[in-house]
Amino acid sequence: MELDKPNLSNMLIDINTQVASFRDMLIHIGHDKHDCPELRAQIRKTRRACVESCIKVAKSILPQLKSDSEITATPILDNPHLILLFYLTQLFLRELVRSYHLLKIIPMDMSGYFDSSAVGPSNLGNVISQLLLCKQINPDFHSEELCSITKDSQEIAKLLAEMQEYMPKQEAYLERNEVLKDKNSGPWPAKRRRAALYRNMGLLCCISRQHPNYL
Repeated sequence: MELDKPNLSNMLIDINTQVASFRDMLIHIGHDKHDCPELRAQIRKTRRACVESCIKVAKSILPQLKSDSEITATPILDNPHLILLFYLTQLFLRELVRSYHLLKIIPMDMSGYFDSSAVGPSNLGNVISQLLLCKQINPDFHSEELCSITKDSQEIAKLLAEMQEYMPKQEAYLERNEVLKDKNSGPWPAKRRRAALYRNMGLLCCISRQHPNYL
């Protein structure tokens, strides 16, 4: 179901808040006064919420853009919701890659957290396994979190590639000024814009081969 513009605007505001919150929480990783199991669990919750929000808004915007492009046979020149979503998602992808490296080099012992809480990345699966095998199985939050981040990063990168097809071309944003007519000018120089989108793709391929692809 397509969202109306007020709802799209509100959801984009929420994504902006989620990305900012995710970034702020990552800053506290490794700090003795702030880093704790509760923070790591909240980081995961915020990350998953942001991924779902980005996908939901994109699914509302992209089908209409594709339909309009097919009808008019010309690219859409300007869609402010798409532009904002694209850059928010691009920022989020960078923070996802940063979170992967932070969690990889600064793991957190979550055993006490899961002992006192009924939640966990694979809690249901562990409970079933414990019943079948008649032994205690502790969830490996660290490895599962890295795999989850890898999967989310690949999904967000794919979403960015889809949105890239409908982003405005740089010529539409060049000012009519002789100084700005150089091929490297403009908000989105062609080479830099493409490089910015796919800069982390090689990394995502590498980390996806290191771990199984599951949440």
